[in-house]
Amino acid sequence: MQLQALSVTVAWVRLQRAVDAFEADLKARHGITALQLDVLRILGERPQLPLAALRKALVMHPATLGQAIDGLRRKDLCQVRRNPDDRRARDIAITPEGARIVSEAPLAGPVRLREINHDPARLDRLAAAMEDAIDLFGLEPWLEGRKSGE
Repeated sequence: MQLQALSVTVAWVRLQRAVDAFEADLKARHGITALQLDVLRILGERPQLPLAALRKALVMHPATLGQAIDGLRRKDLCQVRRNPDDRRARDIAITPEGARIVSEAPLAGPVRLREINHDPARLDRLAAAMEDAIDLFGLEPWLEGRKSGE
């Protein structure tokens, strides 16, 4: 095995452990997932947002996003209302309790990149490395929109 391959494996395991620990801490302290925190952070940027725009911003399957929003709504962290101009559309807004959680939760994970300025060249390298990881780890068949094992 190449020494570099071992280094990448160690880095991958460290990243997975850090993400898992962050998720567990969020769940224990605030009762939400990292995805739900991401949703709340985006909702906190506007008075309300169409559900379709939120889904587009997060590049996510409607059912996955729907489950996250339902959990937030049940905890009174967001409100979902019909759009008065288009009865088929839904608008989502953060509640004061949701805003409180956003203010208390640590700023970690990919959403941190939107909040803190970083060297653009470093971000370009990170994006390229993430794309390389998908390819080198053989994960392309499981990208959203593709059936596993295709």
